[in-house]
Amino acid sequence: MLLSELLSPVRVKVPLGSRTKTDVLRELVNLVANPGDSANGMAILASVNERERVLSTGIGGGIAIPHGKTPLADQLVLAAGVSPTGVDFDALDGKPVHLFFLLVGPESASGAHVKALGRISRLLRRESLRAELIASLSPESFLRVIRAAEAS
Repeated sequence: MLLSELLSPVRVKVPLGSRTKTDVLRELVNLVANPGDSANGMAILASVNERERVLSTGIGGGIAIPHGKTPLADQLVLAAGVSPTGVDFDALDGKPVHLFFLLVGPESASGAHVKALGRISRLLRRESLRAELIASLSPESFLRVIRAAEAS
């Protein structure tokens, strides 16, 4: 599974306009929710917020991977966002988060969900890659960086 296959320019926000954890989550959910289906967006947001109540998905190193499962999702969807200035996201290391990857999937896709979370984590281990993503000026340049990293 390649992250570049789950992402598209319409699901990448560079830069994010939000400055708070709550607003970042809402902004990312809007990238994956079905347009015009407020119930879908609310269900996704509720699922992601429930996961955040258990433990922050701000994993450190300037990265957050909020995620959730909902019966309204029929497949895995991924959105990404960049905050050049950083957002207080209750990260495990206490530092601001700059890179956000929102993963949402159906409740029946636990294996694929965990695999995608692992793929994101492994890809973002390289500090140089994180710096390139943060410096991205457009969704297209963000995706080019992801594709190049996955190809190497």
